[in-house]
Amino acid sequence: MATGFNSKQIFHRSSQPLIEIHNLQKKFDLHGDFLDQLQWKNGKIIRQYEYIHAVNFVSFDIFHGETLCVVGESGCGKSTLGRLIIGLLKPTSGEIKFDGQSLGNMNRAKMFPFRKKMQMIFQNPYSSLNPRKTIYKTLEEPLKFHFPKLNRLQREEQINEVMRSVGVDPSWRDRYPHEFSGGQRQRISIARAIILQPEFIIADEPISALDVSIQAQVLNLLMDTQAQRKLTYLFITHDLSVVQHIGSRVLVMYLGAVYELAPTKQLFDNPRHPYTKALLSAIPKLDTNNSGHIKLQGEVPTPVNLPSGCYFFSRCRHAVDICKNIRPQLKNVDPQTMVACHLVEAGKL
Repeated sequence: MATGFNSKQIFHRSSQPLIEIHNLQKKFDLHGDFLDQLQWKNGKIIRQYEYIHAVNFVSFDIFHGETLCVVGESGCGKSTLGRLIIGLLKPTSGEIKFDGQSLGNMNRAKMFPFRKKMQMIFQNPYSSLNPRKTIYKTLEEPLKFHFPKLNRLQREEQINEVMRSVGVDPSWRDRYPHEFSGGQRQRISIARAIILQPEFIIADEPISALDVSIQAQVLNLLMDTQAQRKLTYLFITHDLSVVQHIGSRVLVMYLGAVYELAPTKQLFDNPRHPYTKALLSAIPKLDTNNSGHIKLQGEVPTPVNLPSGCYFFSRCRHAVDICKNIRPQLKNVDPQTMVACHLVEAGKL
């Protein structure tokens, strides 16, 4: 695993969060046009609506200088959450604040200054780069758009500097994305994200498409860049070993909802929610038969028809009647840990 600068060394929780998320919800329309909505039921035609409930009333804060890691199974809404925060998707309801200012009601002109303050690194570095543009043109475009007063020499100087900072030779700037390896392309993606000098970066599975030998290099680069530029990260990943190394805090999602939020060490040492315990028990370990692995039973509920109670009810070995009927709310179980579980709240787990 990587041995670079650890973001946990620079995180100091401030009184004012950089990012505030309140009751964020995203539903994707499945019912199509008018004719697709018509269904025959009980001897008559009714109009039926269907939605995928991708993100369900999520609330949390991200503080200056921290790395908040978002984990969960595939399809739990991690990437959708990141795209909602960055503005690539519009929320169905809820509020997103950046440095105390609500972004929801802003028009395009008012939103413009915030665009360069928030950037994103995507999972696949090849598909996120324009194959028709050289690396120089890719890095020059955001500078032209957000800093139109810079002349050509000033833009060139900034591009060379940021390429050097991510370990890419500036003499390669006239090459195209297909002429680079996967690790080099991801370094270029990082360069594109930081060239506008943002405050906040969403990294969506930034190392999962890379070879293991390259993952550590890119992870080190992200951590060193965070320290040098005083960045705040939302780091989306399925690799819990990476979370343990880079994260300040961990947010655990299941079916679009937050089920646990805690400091990294505290979550790994003492997970509270049954789903978190199952995730951590699945981490491969050396020199052990992993006898503590918790095998979840049952099927994951469909996000089209969510259960009325706890979404994890059908797979939880501790579930009781209240779990089936009433959805648990995310609540503090100690000053730093929040859990959405009736049994944890009652002190039975």
